[in-house]
Amino acid sequence: MASSLTIKGLDAAYGSVRVLEDIALEVRAGETVALLGTNGNGKSTLMKCVMGMLRPVAGSIVAEIDGTRHELNGLATEEIVELGVALVPEGRRLFPKLTVEENLYLGAYRRTARAQLKRNLAHCFDAFPRLAERRRQLAGDMSGGEQQMLALGRALMTAPRILLIDEPSVGLAPLLVRRTIDKIKELQEQYALTVLMAEQNFTQAIRIADRGYVIVHGKIAFAGETAEELNNNELIREFYLGA
Repeated sequence: MASSLTIKGLDAAYGSVRVLEDIALEVRAGETVALLGTNGNGKSTLMKCVMGMLRPVAGSIVAEIDGTRHELNGLATEEIVELGVALVPEGRRLFPKLTVEENLYLGAYRRTARAQLKRNLAHCFDAFPRLAERRRQLAGDMSGGEQQMLALGRALMTAPRILLIDEPSVGLAPLLVRRTIDKIKELQEQYALTVLMAEQNFTQAIRIADRGYVIVHGKIAFAGETAEELNNNELIREFYLGA
């Protein structure tokens, strides 16, 4: 069944420093939605709020999974993962001294994923043949592109319904950025995922996004219902296209 994510009136802060203010966005079932913004505008903070890594000051975060609505605000991170929400964090955050296969096994945290471990591992190796080739290699010895594959594979090991991806292009060469973005779209379609992707590479993000939001100084400055709307928006032209 379908899964969606709805955020309303979200405020978040680090101590006395307000980072997010009155955020409202929606990721409908089966969509890939881009959260666009330059560094320091609150994209990663929003991801942390959804995953329970930062407690919002106010607001609602509702995940609807298989017909059941879950208020995520107030849940622990492990409870959110257990529901079927997974995060590919900025910078990948792998365990460098563990092998590729060991990193993947650590992704199979939730009960549903543990019951399907062999199948999910096969799916990962099918999606990323390079990981199968390097399964005994230490994660820290891999290239940046390979590490991004591993981070995506580790998230797939949770058998997610909603996938959050934070800055997948960071630290990658342009050709690898394109391949990574293409792979995200492929995985979304193959596994019927609902995807929220935070990204500052506007050109690559809108290639696969159904819709998008622009976040500026912790507020949603624009919501585009199509890639064309995003392309024609003045904020986009100013911050991304140099117009």
